[in-house]
Amino acid sequence: MATDVATPKPALDKPLMHYGHRVLDRTAPGSAETEYRILGIRPLTPHIGAEISGVDLSQPIGDDLAEELRQALLEWKVIFFRDQHRFASEHHVALAAVWGEPEVNPFFPKGDTVGVSRLAKDAMAVGNENIWHSDHSFMAAPALGSVLRAVEVPSAGGDTMWADMAVAYDNLSESMKDRIDGLTAVHDWVPSWGAVMTDEQIARFRETLPPVEHPVVVRHPQSGRKVLYVNEPFTTRIVGLSDSESRELLDELVLQARIPEFQVRFHWQPDSVAIWDNIAVQHYAINDYYPQRRVMERIAIAGVPLS
Repeated sequence: MATDVATPKPALDKPLMHYGHRVLDRTAPGSAETEYRILGIRPLTPHIGAEISGVDLSQPIGDDLAEELRQALLEWKVIFFRDQHRFASEHHVALAAVWGEPEVNPFFPKGDTVGVSRLAKDAMAVGNENIWHSDHSFMAAPALGSVLRAVEVPSAGGDTMWADMAVAYDNLSESMKDRIDGLTAVHDWVPSWGAVMTDEQIARFRETLPPVEHPVVVRHPQSGRKVLYVNEPFTTRIVGLSDSESRELLDELVLQARIPEFQVRFHWQPDSVAIWDNIAVQHYAINDYYPQRRVMERIAIAGVPLS
């Protein structure tokens, strides 16, 4: 008697959470290797994240150092500094100025220095940044980057993770790349920030912060690399698709940030500083330290419209 044999399922072009080899290019193919004369570079992964040595960020930043800092950030997407014990608000502002003007987050508490937001989390003010996101993507010109300083950290926990969204794009299947080519998506702050506001507060902020559209795939303004630019809290729908198709596609695309090979994780110590390229990466602040206290200070760097 014949035995029933299960019919094999058709192979997917590339499953979402596939195993095996991944393409993990640090820079665009053909890019020249950078030689650093001032900075020491210690990679944390082969393609994203490096600890920088050889620089005291409380000292004036000359042209040569500024150029190496810009190149290191472009190459590694997020760079880290330890033991910056004399790093104060004026140094924070000067460091951010290497890339541009500060951009104030309209929803963050204001610090004593213009552009510096103080983010204090403890048992009374629980951290809620534990979702993969890109800062200010709900703005017409999203932040180019951010500079974050650790003021007070818990005895354990409170790490931050970053995901390389150029690598995330590189690893999409060719059919997915074709599918999203030329699409735009709506980014809106209301589903996230609006959840803790009254209707009156939402209406007031809406006057200056309407929904905006950005390409699903953007060209990085410096490197020219294609970057997957959708995120969970702020990207609400894809223009031109039905609600169901938009939701299905977004659900698949936002999961790309969760793939471990695309990520780097940083353990904070007091007086650590991180700078990240907000177009190239998304980040996730791990909320595992409750009810311990965690105090950070941040400057966002004003950006440009994306294309």
